[in-house]
Amino acid sequence: MKIALLGYGKMGKAIETIALQRGHTIVIKTSRDSDYNINDADVAIDFSVPSAAFNNISNCLNNQVPVISGTTGWLEQYDDIVSLCEKQKGAFIYASNFSLGVNIFFELNETLAKMMAKLNDYKLDIEEIHHTQKLDAPSGTAITLAEGIIKNNSAYQDWQLDTASDKNIPIIAKRIPEVPGTHIISYTSPIDTIKIEHEAHNREGFALGAVIAAEWLADKTGVFTMKDVLNIG
Repeated sequence: MKIALLGYGKMGKAIETIALQRGHTIVIKTSRDSDYNINDADVAIDFSVPSAAFNNISNCLNNQVPVISGTTGWLEQYDDIVSLCEKQKGAFIYASNFSLGVNIFFELNETLAKMMAKLNDYKLDIEEIHHTQKLDAPSGTAITLAEGIIKNNSAYQDWQLDTASDKNIPIIAKRIPEVPGTHIISYTSPIDTIKIEHEAHNREGFALGAVIAAEWLADKTGVFTMKDVLNIG
């Protein structure tokens, strides 16, 4: 496949390495202000910045180029992208995290949330740890985890950053140099703690998942998730 990398930071470079190893060609590498012809690509992978993501994705859909995006911080416009994708009969995947392991972790989180739904003695919190260059807090992955719990446990209605209330899940966001990403779900009662954790060792897992998603999407039409890619859930 001919791949456009929309965003050529650390993730873009990691995706490039994996894509080349899997026999693909990189035909576009963009920075924030780059000019490019998206029609040169068979599929696009967007890991840009929040201010650029909507325009990048729209440009792909308007030109019938399948696109996946792992950029967070722009999701107030997600429904507009879904509408555009349907109008243009395009192909689109957004994921807060493309790591195959994290997407399995999402499923474990939802299963555990169902099991804990009636155990009122347990207090829940989510902790996420990322590198200091990460622009948004909490992470998109942490928000996805919170949404998965809310969907499966009526005790919670929303999440809050660094604080807790009766109906909201506290998300504790930490920024530490050179940490690719760690997410911890803890249920704590007076007598014990139940905890599940995912720890990324490097960016390769995110990059591999993004390339696999792009390969899967290349001949599809519609709006999909990593559950579709991995056939889980």
